[in-house]
Order: sequence, then structure tokens, then C-alpha cells
Amino acid sequence: MPLGDTVDLMVIGGGVNGVGIARDAAGRGLSVILCEQADLASGTSSSSSKLIHGGLRYLEHYAFSLVRKALSERETLMQIAPHLIEPMRFVLPHDASLRPAWMIRAGLFLYDHLGKRTRLPASRSINLKTTPEGDPLRDHLKKGFVYSDCWVDDSRLVVLNALGAAERGATILTRQRCISARRDGDAWAVTLCGANGVELHLRSRALVNAAGPWVDGVSETIDGVQTQVNSLRLVKGSHIIVDRRYQGDHAYILQNVDRRVVFALPFQDRFTLIGTTDIPFDGDPAQVAIDDDEIIYLCDAFNRSFAKAISPQDVVWSYAAVRPLYDDAAGDPSSVTRDYQLDLNSGPEENAPPLVTILGGKITTYRLLAEHALSLLSPYFSNLGAPWTATAPLPGGDMPDADFDRFFDTFRKENPWLPTHFALRLARAYGVRVGDLLGDTTSLDDLGNCFGGDLYEREVAYLVRYEWALSGEDILWRRSKLGLHCDDGVEAAIDDWLSNETTTAARAL
Repeated sequence: MPLGDTVDLMVIGGGVNGVGIARDAAGRGLSVILCEQADLASGTSSSSSKLIHGGLRYLEHYAFSLVRKALSERETLMQIAPHLIEPMRFVLPHDASLRPAWMIRAGLFLYDHLGKRTRLPASRSINLKTTPEGDPLRDHLKKGFVYSDCWVDDSRLVVLNALGAAERGATILTRQRCISARRDGDAWAVTLCGANGVELHLRSRALVNAAGPWVDGVSETIDGVQTQVNSLRLVKGSHIIVDRRYQGDHAYILQNVDRRVVFALPFQDRFTLIGTTDIPFDGDPAQVAIDDDEIIYLCDAFNRSFAKAISPQDVVWSYAAVRPLYDDAAGDPSSVTRDYQLDLNSGPEENAPPLVTILGGKITTYRLLAEHALSLLSPYFSNLGAPWTATAPLPGGDMPDADFDRFFDTFRKENPWLPTHFALRLARAYGVRVGDLLGDTTSLDDLGNCFGGDLYEREVAYLVRYEWALSGEDILWRRSKLGLHCDDGVEAAIDDWLSNETTTAARAL
């Protein structure tokens, strides 16, 4: 859309909530602009625990409504994004000194039945001494439980929502920071500033502040508006990655002596992902980083259950992010609600343009949050369409019966020249649109030069043309996690290639 026009909705923030709102709104017939100060998913939405789950531990805090809502969404997301959302079994070793077995059984019974569950198996008890799941665990752990949740590539979930929004007419502006917004008659006058210092002046009939950890900073740029941003609570969550510590595609949920739980997840075939921490945070979210105490905490939590210990020296990569939680006055950061709150500011005058501010939330419920935001805005748009995202697949997810295994089997037969691990990565990342990337290629040589791992020039060009990637970091750490599989220097090599070849390569696709 021409940027000089007044649009219906401007969304500030390119995390999962922002892109979810943009996609929903564009699909209901609104003209939409989304701006993001950095890259899509460059904050919290690429640094989560990668789980689509109800939140088993939230039951201890009596958050039944949140768990029910999240469990129902788990089923919905499996249906609309079968390439991104993978079912995963979780093993919970029982430590009688921390929680009695009856409490865990009761919690799992609730977890099985609070929300809709049609695609995942129910929980059950297991004998850790007679099952493979018990092999890597310490001798004192004899009994365990198994239940189901899902894994997700979080940053690709963001990018594909943005792509879905753009394909319905939304304009996605990355590297554009909101520096001011004020009401001007029946519209918002918004000023953005690009990385090059050039300003854009835009107008919008409604505004959504979905800036995540930066929501208070954005609120300060909005003239004359009082919101509930003082109810925002920032909590840091950190993760570590070590070389793979057990066989199998299952995960572990580990009880800790502070009554928190820590996950150990299979990650990128060769690694184990361990997290997360919960620490109050009051600094700059852009500068968040794991500290030594957190690394020791996560190693200790892992070592209490696993026979082969890990140490900080075993950590091959780590990441941290700030979770912008709604402050419900809970004393313990782990007890703060993961539910969301939306604040509608309708303005002091009749026909004043509305502002919706997003507080809290979790990746599992982003789609519901978007629906809620649009319901708050519906009185301002008489022709707003009906909710639609619960049944519409995300880009690449429109495969028959949402059956990824069947799709992948066909894909492998049609492309036998692709190594299996490479084919699986492409199928998971792009779903049925992998054919758009591959085109008429019939060999690895057709993909161009290889940067490292299984990243070739053709995929880089595709990501630049269709998915807003502008740098090696965007490609290696958000559009993929191939940075874990590449040698030092690959990121710089991609940057150098992009500076010379982007236009020609992108046009060749």
C-alpha cells in the first residue's frame, strides 16, 4: 500500500503478538502497517523454550483458565502449522522429596482433560528402570511419568505470521523504530526512524503497542496517553545448549529444589537445550545476556537428574531474553501469570483514534491474543470481518489432513537427491512452499555455493526476497539455527555475499 495513505491499523512490534495481530487484521479486510525496530523475532520471540504447551507447572498456581486456553490453542496450532509444530513426549522423573506422586498424577489428569486433546496421547506412569527413557538418569530415580506437549521453531512462527499478513496486504517494515505518535483528529500521526536516520511520517486510524519488553519505551513516545504499562513486569529467562546428552526424540521436565521446573529438550539433532531461569530484570532488554550464576543453576538442575554431569565448560551456546509479563503482584517471578492483559485507550474526545497496549502473554496463546485485540477494535471498524485464523493454515501449512509425515514422505520421493537431514530441515521450515524455494533444481549444485552446514546461496536469496532477511545473523540465528552447525566466519561470508549479490540472486528465483 502507498505509505502516504492513512491506514486502518498500525502495529508496533515484530514479535509473535505483533505479527499475529497484523495477520488477523489484514485477513479481516483492514489496511495494516507493522513496524519493528530491528529484525522480526529479534527479541523474546526467538529466545523462548520453543514449546507450545498448556503449562503443566501453572496448575500449582491454580491458573486453570490459562492452562485450558493454552491446551485448546495447542490443538489449533498443530492443525494450522503442522510443519512448525511437532508433538513431543515429556518424561517427568519423580523425586519424592520434592512432590508426592499423587500430586503429579492429579496434575497430569487435569492436564489431559482441561483442554481439547484429539491428536496427542494421554499421560501415563513409567518404570524408569525398565524403559529407555530411564537410561541416562541417576539411579535414585525409579518412577516417572510421561505426557504430551509440542515443540515449535519460535522465530519461524513469527516470520510465517508476518508473511501471512503481507500476503493479505499488510506492509511489514523492519529496522523502523517508532519515535513518536500523537492523536491528530481521527487518526494517529506516527513517525518512524530507520537505521539510516531517515524518518517516515504515517497516519493510522488505530494503533497497537505490541513492543514486548519495549512496550513502556514505546508508550513514552505516545503523546498524552496513560496506559497500564506500570503493570508490566520484566523477567529474564536464559537457556544453555550442550552437546546431545541422551538418545531419543523425547524431552525431560526436571523438578528442582526451588520448586521450579527446568526442561531438557532435543535440539537441532546434535544438541540438548536446557532452560529456563526466572530472574527479575530492570535493564535494557536489548542488552540482556545470561550470567554465570544462571549457567551454574541450569547445570545443577540438569545434574540432579542425569547420571552424566555437565559443567559450564560444556556449554556450546546460550541465549537469554526478557519476558514482558503482566504484573499480578506475585512475589516469586516464577509465579507471575503468563496470561495476557490488553489495555484499550479510546481517547478523551469523540471519534478519537484508539490505542491498544499488549501486556504479557505467551507464545502458545498469541493467536487468541490477536483475536482479543481485534475484538477490542471492532467498534471502530464497521466493516471488520469475522475471526478466521483458527482454521487458516500458516504459509506452508496447507497440507492434507495437517499430516506432515505423509507430506514429507512424498517430498522425499520427489527429491531423492536431497540428503535426508537437509530435506527434513527444509520441509519443516517451509512446508509445502519448499517447492517455491527449490524451483526446478535437481542437484545440490543447482543450489549454488554452500556457505556451511547445508545453507546454499539459493536459500539465502529466497530468505532475502520473501522473508525480510538482511544479514547473516538474520539467516543463521532467526530464519534458522544453522549458526550452531557452521564454522566461525560464515556469518561474515553471508554478509559479504549479500552486499554484492542480493539483487541478482533474489531476481533469479
